[in-house]
This record gives sequence, structure tokens and C-alpha cells, in this order.
Amino acid sequence: MAVSSFSEAGSRGRGRRVILWRHGQTSWNVERRFQGTTDVELTETGVAQARRAARLLVALKPDTIVASDLRRAANTAAELAALTGLDVTHDEALRETYAGVWQGLTHEEIIGRYGDEYAAWKRGEPVRRGGGELETEVADRAAPVVVRNAEKLPEGGTLVVVSHGGTIRTTIGRLLGLDPHHWESLGGLSNCCWSVLGEGARGWRLLEHNAGTLPEPVLGDDD
Repeated sequence: MAVSSFSEAGSRGRGRRVILWRHGQTSWNVERRFQGTTDVELTETGVAQARRAARLLVALKPDTIVASDLRRAANTAAELAALTGLDVTHDEALRETYAGVWQGLTHEEIIGRYGDEYAAWKRGEPVRRGGGELETEVADRAAPVVVRNAEKLPEGGTLVVVSHGGTIRTTIGRLLGLDPHHWESLGGLSNCCWSVLGEGARGWRLLEHNAGTLPEPVLGDDD
């Protein structure tokens, strides 16, 4: 019986990339309001960010684009779709973390009203922020979407996932096999920046993080 060599077996299905791209700026980002699943539109700056980033991402020759159905992500994805001619598949499982009563509150209001809850979350404890989802529950719904679409890619193919800061962070943590307590060690993404996962012999590897622009403040639900 023929036995495949290590190099042959290890190379099957490798070379695929997943680009996890955060949406452009919204007015609530600027005001530091927790958006969660609230459907907030892009600002003019956010649209310009999406167009600039799309011009960079098109050079990576994406094969597939999937996006959250919330407008800030869907409209960001549309800029790349316009350049590539690809259709965008929208999936509500890629939405941002639902955060109950935290949604619509500013960073300062959250700390003032729910300081203990916020501190516990930052310590890595499983917290239903505002009575909403656990981070592990977000990963439970979002990571399988990424995996399913990545598995459909051709050898060396590229998947672009357009989503939200918190959802991207938890998804990366899950795909890298990190303990949820350590997901916070992945820094937040600036608006319209992205992270790149590459497929290797042992699974997914983080190749780039918060790429796409000069450093900017992270304004979002996971800061």
C-alpha cells in the first residue's frame, strides 16, 4: 500500500488565507458608543476608508467575500465587491456581540454604570455584557461560518470576511485554538483594518494583525 510522504500529506489543502476585515468608521465609533447589534451606518469617512482598503485588498485576489448583514459591514464589503465583481454572501452569524443594555452607551457610561461587570470582562472572566452574549457564544456562531467558507476555497485561495471588531477577535482566538481567557491579548482592530490567517500543517496561523494603514486609535466595542 502506498503511503504519502509527510510533505505531500501536509500540503493538501494548505495555502488558503482568511482575511478578517473590520468595517469602516461609524458615528458611534467616533462617540465611543457600544454598537453591538445596533445597525449603525458608515460615516463619510467610513465609506472613504472602505474604498481605500478595498483598493489594497483587491490586490490579494480574493475568491470569496462573506459579510455580516449589518449595514456598516455590508456596505464595507460592497466596496470590495465592486472592484472584484464577486457577490457578497451576508450572514447574521457574523454580527457584532449582542450586549443588551450596554448598546448605545458610551465607554464612560458603561464604566460608570457597570464598572464591576466591565472590569470582570477585562480580567478575562465569562461576562454577559449588558445581559447579552458571552464571547464564547459569539465564537460559536461566527467561527463555523469562516471555516465552512474557507473549506470551499481552492488551493491557495483567499476568503475575505467582513465583520466587527469583537467578533473578529473572538473568531481569531477560536481558530488559533487559544483559551478564551487569552483572547483579550489580541489587540483591537482599527476601522477598516484587517488580520490575515494562513493555513499551515498544524492549522491556522496569524500572519498579520491590524494591517492596512498607519496606526490609528481603536474605536470600537472591544476596546
